Amino acid sequence: MTTTGPAEMTLIQVSDTHLVPRGQLVHDRLDTFAMLESVAATVAASAGPVAGILLTGDLTNDGATESYQRLRSVIEPLAERLGAPVVYAMGNHDERPAFRAELLGGAPSASTPGRGAPDDPCDLVHHLDGVRVVVLDSTTPGRHDGWLTDGQLTWLADVLDEPAPRGTLLVVHHPPLPSPVPAGHLLRLAAAERLAKVVEDTDVRMVLSGHSHHAGAGSLAGIPVWICPALAYQVDGLPPAGRHRGLAAGGFSRIDLIDGQFVATAVPLEDAGELYNRDGADWLAYVRRLTPTTTPEA
Repeated sequence: MTTTGPAEMTLIQVSDTHLVPRGQLVHDRLDTFAMLESVAATVAASAGPVAGILLTGDLTNDGATESYQRLRSVIEPLAERLGAPVVYAMGNHDERPAFRAELLGGAPSASTPGRGAPDDPCDLVHHLDGVRVVVLDSTTPGRHDGWLTDGQLTWLADVLDEPAPRGTLLVVHHPPLPSPVPAGHLLRLAAAERLAKVVEDTDVRMVLSGHSHHAGAGSLAGIPVWICPALAYQVDGLPPAGRHRGLAAGGFSRIDLIDGQFVATAVPLEDAGELYNRDGADWLAYVRRLTPTTTPEA
């Protein structure tokens, strides 16, 4: 591959792939495996080196072993072709035991190295050409909103105590931001101010997330936060009044280091039309039933 453009480093972020076992479709319509193949072909044909591939949660729709194996069948050949390491992060649709066994080779969490139980949070640290990528598992089994335990935040503070040569990117599936989409607002990372206290005045350069199924941006403790568009489908950020609408349109991101700054760019796939169109109040009531009012234990 030839180097073009101003980027000193390029990372590819793919989120919310929602892969399912062979023969199944998401929402009885979407072939998310074919969409992942399309992303791989697009990245492989692009100009310029790729320093890493970041998969930032909800990698499967069901946590099935076969779904993770199908993911690897596309991502591993792409990574080998590019000579780029792969970073995997958990999402609320993933299952920790299968995720750890199929994608991490059974490796223990960096935040609980002495235990390494299948149900431990999948927290990891990667080093990509001087950039430290810290993965925080914001999932709680049986829930769809995001939460980080006190133990995870203490571990993160210890990691960030020593700066990395080119700074740190923090990956957390649930955005630590409010959302204009009511269901997304309910399912964001809870108590994000706890994370803000840990990352403030550290070398964290950007927080990368997914989960919301639409591109978005904000800041946490003055640090840019990027919400990657979902590969599987998009949630309409400005739907007709009273509706919660899904669109059969996928996308991913490129994260570039340019002139000392990290820049996030959404890369859309082809728009295939409306996927669903629901009553907004009914959908919000459904999400509330999925979201306990209690806070997970620290």
